[in-house]
Amino acid sequence: MMARREPEPLPADKDRPYLGGPEPAVEFGRLFDAYARPLHRYLARRVGTENAHDLVSETFLVALNQRHSYDPRRGAVRSWLYGIATNLLRRQVRQEVRGLQAAARSAGHGPGDEASHETRVADRLDAAAMAARLAGAVAALSDGDRDVLLLTSWAGLDSTEVADALDIPVGTVRSRLHRVRKWLRANAPSYREEGGRA
Repeated sequence: MMARREPEPLPADKDRPYLGGPEPAVEFGRLFDAYARPLHRYLARRVGTENAHDLVSETFLVALNQRHSYDPRRGAVRSWLYGIATNLLRRQVRQEVRGLQAAARSAGHGPGDEASHETRVADRLDAAAMAARLAGAVAALSDGDRDVLLLTSWAGLDSTEVADALDIPVGTVRSRLHRVRKWLRANAPSYREEGGRA
């Protein structure tokens, strides 16, 4: 039986490090320092701060355990980490959708609301108020569409990084993003008012 040959280590690159070495602690410490905080911000917006703490820890644990499956030639480590986090998030989709629906109900921004001009202006400037108004529409999206939208708008990943994170073609990402934005313009008044930025 032939021994499995390990791939040749690639030169250390901050975006595409070699993780398959026998001593991963130093590299994973660097990855944690570089990516834990932005990953936490993204996850907290989706599932709340406490759940985000757990998911960041679990993301890095899964990454450490699956480090031999990471191939730097296929994509940047950032995309790989966000892909792991997104897969972990899918376990919490029901809670996320219920939370978005509750936020939409509590926002109370229906067509019959009589708010002063000052309140309407303040709401437009308040990102949290906008998120609450969009929450119902975002909750109505399919899991795949919601992941593409939120990885793009909340995590700041570009189409290629989203494709790597979700293991789908970049054309699919662009198509979903276009379709979601078009749907939001037609179905979410807050999205139209803010010029379609999500």
